[in-house]
Amino acid sequence: MLFGKKDQEESKYLDPIFGNPNEDADLPKYKLARESMQADVAYRMVKDELEDEGNARQNLATFCQTYMEPEATQLMAETLEKNAIDKSEYPRTTEIENRCVNILADLWHAPKDGNYLGTSTVGSSEACMLGGLAMKFAWRKRAEKLGLDLNAHKPNLVISSSYQVCWEKFCTYWDIELREVPLDENDLSLNMDTVMDYVDEYTIGIVGIMGITYTGRYDNIKKLNDLVEEYNKHTDYKVYIHVDAASGGFYTPFVEPEIEWDFKLKNVVSINSSGHKYGLVYPGIGWVLWRDAKFVPQDLIFNVSYLGGEMPTMAINFSRSASQIIGQYYNFVRYGFDGYREIHQRTHEVAKYIIKEIKKTGRFKVVNGAKHLPILCYALKDDHAQEWNLYDLSDRLRMRGWQVPTYPMPDNLNNLIVQRIVCRADLGMNVAIEFIEDFKACLEELDHAHVLTHHSDEQKKTTYGFTH
Repeated sequence: MLFGKKDQEESKYLDPIFGNPNEDADLPKYKLARESMQADVAYRMVKDELEDEGNARQNLATFCQTYMEPEATQLMAETLEKNAIDKSEYPRTTEIENRCVNILADLWHAPKDGNYLGTSTVGSSEACMLGGLAMKFAWRKRAEKLGLDLNAHKPNLVISSSYQVCWEKFCTYWDIELREVPLDENDLSLNMDTVMDYVDEYTIGIVGIMGITYTGRYDNIKKLNDLVEEYNKHTDYKVYIHVDAASGGFYTPFVEPEIEWDFKLKNVVSINSSGHKYGLVYPGIGWVLWRDAKFVPQDLIFNVSYLGGEMPTMAINFSRSASQIIGQYYNFVRYGFDGYREIHQRTHEVAKYIIKEIKKTGRFKVVNGAKHLPILCYALKDDHAQEWNLYDLSDRLRMRGWQVPTYPMPDNLNNLIVQRIVCRADLGMNVAIEFIEDFKACLEELDHAHVLTHHSDEQKKTTYGFTH
């Protein structure tokens, strides 16, 4: 034999990755393989399996962060084994989570003399669930004291029809009626002229959104607070506001601090936000805070052992890595207020450049042009005849690596088809210029494809004698 038989240990160091026998077989998919394989080979094979998923940095559909500094990534990798729920085992991690809550309470203007309460979550979905549960339990206690028949009607939650799906899940899981305030072309956010028509004594709360998923627009929380204040003057059945600031909670305080939306407003009792969006942390980390502990019924708080005593905690999820919490604290330490502001302002400038270039084409009407969040939303002009649509444009952009979603607006406006671009911190001006070059090239390709198809059809008609 030309080559002698190598033992397994020797093979580990001498076999080329792509000369390894494991490369002759398909990866185990639905049943465990009988034998183990080398770590470096397993790494390479799984990594290769993910090769055709596309570049996350070119994903302009997601709000989620797709870049963190190497130091942050290293720190998070080194703390993956820490279980965030084990307060007594990891007291320093617990203290870091507590610091993050206090930083956010300050950022969102929680009353200095108040007894605010907050916790980390697995993204804003869990945070919304906790905020919703607190509203339901608190409403039930108030209603019972007033003698309301709780069995006469199902409790309800009022929100605009442009809600994120986690609110539909919340209402389904906990048997709540979801009352949707329809959008119209003049109110692509919560309609302040009609919202209070949906409120009654069975309303557990109203949700205002700071960063609507469809368009990036903000609900007018200040106006909503005024409406709720007036409503509460004339009823014993008080209603309060939860702000779903999944995107805006980490953006507005730095870019538009003059907007009144947070705990400055009397009737805003809870806020959630996603640290993995404009908090600049990898998925998934969220936060929920209450302006005062009195808005969180004790039924939802559980005590766990902590440093020889007990510490209150509330969560739907249980065991999870603390690495995202630590990543959030790293960002707070690393960037500070000015750093977040500079990053977000630069992101906003990139968004303004992109929408300016898209408008120059003359083909699109802007639904949202980076007003508030750096989110761009546009539709094809009604008077611009096209043989292709926005879905075709999404497909063409994907051929060049860009993921740009096209979708209909919610009920009552679902005849309006829009395309959306989410600008994140890792979308620099240089990359934005490349995107616009590709965007314009895709428009030319679609136009050219239509011309060729049209000429081909005419040629067929002539060939078969179908001309007029």
